[in-house]
Amino acid sequence: MNQFGTILKFELLSYLKNKIFLGITIFLMVLIAGVMFFPRVSGLIIGGKNDASAQQELSVHDENTPVMAVYSDTPQQTELLCEAFTSAFPEYKVEAAKGEIADLKKQITSEEVECAFVMENLNSYTYYVNNLNMYDRNTAIADELLLNLYRMDAMSQEGVPGEKAAEILSLQINHETESLGVDQAQNYFYTYIMIMVLYMAILLYGQMVATNVATEKSSRAMELLITSAKPASMMFGKVIASCVAGIIQLVAVFGSAYLFYNMNKSMWGNNPIITSLFDMPLYLLAYMLIFFVLGFFVYAFLYGAIGSMASKVEDINTSVMPLTLLFIAAFFAVVFSMSSGNVDNMVMKVCSYIPFTSPMAMFTRIAMSTVPFYEVALSIAILIVSVFGIGIISAKIYRVGVLLYGTTPKFRAIIKAVRKA
Repeated sequence: MNQFGTILKFELLSYLKNKIFLGITIFLMVLIAGVMFFPRVSGLIIGGKNDASAQQELSVHDENTPVMAVYSDTPQQTELLCEAFTSAFPEYKVEAAKGEIADLKKQITSEEVECAFVMENLNSYTYYVNNLNMYDRNTAIADELLLNLYRMDAMSQEGVPGEKAAEILSLQINHETESLGVDQAQNYFYTYIMIMVLYMAILLYGQMVATNVATEKSSRAMELLITSAKPASMMFGKVIASCVAGIIQLVAVFGSAYLFYNMNKSMWGNNPIITSLFDMPLYLLAYMLIFFVLGFFVYAFLYGAIGSMASKVEDINTSVMPLTLLFIAAFFAVVFSMSSGNVDNMVMKVCSYIPFTSPMAMFTRIAMSTVPFYEVALSIAILIVSVFGIGIISAKIYRVGVLLYGTTPKFRAIIKAVRKA
């Protein structure tokens, strides 16, 4: 126990004194501070301008506003459409088209006009634009607008007064939605961020464990360490120290984000993304911590065992590639399920009970669906048993691997050595 405590303390201090570790942590905290304080700083800059400069900025903005042209055969219809399009497209300066259609096309290609609607009648038009943006919604907005104008025109011809027709078409349907389970839209952002954090932390710290073991082995320091400490104590000390260092880093980053957000909460208003991130329920934070720690141990033990089998640090990337690809596959399975909105599909249900995938899969299902408690408990129980089982096996591989040099041993040779150990 004393050996384990000594190794744990030494490894943890080496993380906390590491300049790269401290630099990344400070950089992330400063970056988050910049994001959280941005509304306050931008508000001070904008608020500090005098009226003349504000008026000048407004006039520059007016001059740079893109032009939308409307072409129609009759002046009366052109005037009506320009008025309607001005209300529907406030980001454009709507004008009646000048010249014929050929002239209009030249104006668009020369960027004098950004886009144009050439009307045949209220239910038929051609939309002209130079480079069609993949997010261009102008035709969708115009379709809805023209449909209302067509209906108003049809009703007025049937004797319905214009005001009554406008009242009928502007009728809004009121509805309320009461979710009896989980609101996926509300939970999506922080679930995605938590999965990304879990993904990055396990890959980063798992790789660090493997690299540290391989470095000690290649420098022959392992031969001295192995004579004064038990291999199991060394293995568990390294893994637990890296886990504690990861948790300290996450607490520092997310704690500073929470602090900076509360300092600028009034400046963010009701931003749905920011609000959802910082209104994460406490039970989800608890589940995230549980799955983070257990999932980290599963992969860190395996990374440590693989690192002990490598004779050189340069071999680490090749050795851990299968394990890394397995974890990446689990990550993409979770992300694709989140994007589809169906996190309770068969793949996710199966992944919820596999130790290599359950830390992300089960947490995602808990955050974005309603999962019975017995399923959550079973997943956690399997993870706990797997951590102990993988930890014991990894410690045996570690004990055998740290003294093997030269060519990387084959899988059969490792199994035989572990059985004898």
